[in-house]
Amino acid sequence: MSKALVIGNGESRSWYKPCEKKIMSNDVITWGCNAIYRDGGVDNLVAIDYGMQQEIYDYEYQKTHNCWFADWSVLPAEVAEMTLMGFDLPPNFIHRSKNKTANCVIQGKDPATIQQRIDALSELNANLDMDDLQKKLTKDVGVWITYVDDNDPIKNIDFPRGWAAGTTALHLACQQGATEVYMLGFDLSSQNELLNNIYKGSNYYLPADAKGFNPQNWVNQLLAVFREFKNTQFYWVEPKHNIGSSTDNIDIRYLTKTELCDTLRIQSHILT
Repeated sequence: MSKALVIGNGESRSWYKPCEKKIMSNDVITWGCNAIYRDGGVDNLVAIDYGMQQEIYDYEYQKTHNCWFADWSVLPAEVAEMTLMGFDLPPNFIHRSKNKTANCVIQGKDPATIQQRIDALSELNANLDMDDLQKKLTKDVGVWITYVDDNDPIKNIDFPRGWAAGTTALHLACQQGATEVYMLGFDLSSQNELLNNIYKGSNYYLPADAKGFNPQNWVNQLLAVFREFKNTQFYWVEPKHNIGSSTDNIDIRYLTKTELCDTLRIQSHILT
């Protein structure tokens, strides 16, 4: 049996903090998302957002852990300067990593395109909370240039593309052969409640007063994983939201955090 603990950043896992030293059974592979590295080590770190990727790279986390990044294509560094010539961007929209090298990864969101999308959505639905929408769509706007070392160790995510970090990590764990997957911190969201994320309000995250998202895309992604990997046993730890009858004919088992700790032999000193 290959066991994986996949850790989302929903507030239901606020009791759990990863540690650099092994805190559980040696046969468990850990997967985490985005800013979880700020609290300790996981075997595999998945980052989708460009700002978080650059922060992680500058921290040099990739030198000691497996990192999986979306849209990670390494190019000669001079391509970055040529790319910038095509845009009239204020300096605060250009984000460079701390160490300039011969190679780089270029990513970004065009501010003009974002504003066009905001305007279009406003015309389609006058009831939208435009302030909240603007916070979400303008997050990480601009060009991100991350200079990378020779023999860059980052693993580009070939599939899935365009998914949330948590569901991407879940799929990758299954791709890597996990036959038992324990899901922690996989909280869904609601547009009528505040954002559910333990890192909200910190760098490269939405502010603490931002609202949640429509959870349907996350639900669809979860169901896609459950259905594709039918021979994998999934254990969901204290889910905050119920995805209802969508899980009919899918074998998901539910655990309390105490049962999770007992099953994976997680040491009690990490409980907060």
